[in-house]
Amino acid sequence: MEKANWSSPVVGFILLGLSGHPRLEKTLFVLILLMYLVILLGNGVLILVTILDSRLHTPMYFFLGNLSFLDICYTTSSIPLILDSFLSPRKTISFSGCAVQMFLSFAMAGTECVLLGMMAFDRYVAICNPLRYPVVMSRSVYVSMAVSSWTIGGAASVVHTSLTIQLPFCGDNVINHFTCEILAILKLACIDITINMISMGVTNVIFLVVPVLFISVSYIFIIATILRIPSTEGRKKAFSTCSAHLTVVVIFYGTLFVMYGKPKSKDPQGEDKEDLSDKLIPLFYGVVTPMLNPIIYSLRNKDVKAAVKNLVAQK
Repeated sequence: MEKANWSSPVVGFILLGLSGHPRLEKTLFVLILLMYLVILLGNGVLILVTILDSRLHTPMYFFLGNLSFLDICYTTSSIPLILDSFLSPRKTISFSGCAVQMFLSFAMAGTECVLLGMMAFDRYVAICNPLRYPVVMSRSVYVSMAVSSWTIGGAASVVHTSLTIQLPFCGDNVINHFTCEILAILKLACIDITINMISMGVTNVIFLVVPVLFISVSYIFIIATILRIPSTEGRKKAFSTCSAHLTVVVIFYGTLFVMYGKPKSKDPQGEDKEDLSDKLIPLFYGVVTPMLNPIIYSLRNKDVKAAVKNLVAQK
């Protein structure tokens, strides 16, 4: 079997996508394009209001601005490629282009995992230790927390991308996916990928298990503190500051766990359906979740809604 490696200047990958479902491609092209425009608009507006409105110059909204910028970067690294694949009869991508796309998508996903944990800590301090909040969450602290999130996500992506691009690949180099998704690429390797899978397992623990445990413990303390608030109005107000973040966490991690944790079917007759779901679930994670984030924060947050109204009024 022929081998091609990443150093080849001419050989690239073929993205299979939904080639076997042409009607579905046309429907998804329209839906994904519309959702991408909503992502750019919604997250762009959130970034603007968190920068321009002085009332939103707090740690929570600083993290929210980072989350919106991250969602724009993540979707821009993959959605244009997906849309192009729906229109092009020959769905190809160069090795270098695939490596860049894989690095960006993995880095953004890892960063968001850590960032959501940082946001949970911010809510924990705000509700459980409100008097110490200005000291604990000083500007230098929350900026460092955000920088650490980006650094950790980027570093993990460098490791996995480096390990992957050094592998020799077999045959026609067809990636059975929309984009250069790392698990789909690893299936093409001609050699043993035990090291890659071990590092992937360690990364899953770092970016999935640890943040989820940290967020869960934080919310146990948060809920316990909220339940001790004597007035119903006080409890509602305290919980409203966490509800948007908690909703985003459930959607984000729920989709990730389904994508990477679901068992593979052993029934050959169910392979086609499983193959389609393996593609559509990451698509949901990569498009729907970033689209919902600004909607959730806008609908559940009075400060953001007021800032958006002021921004519109100024126009």
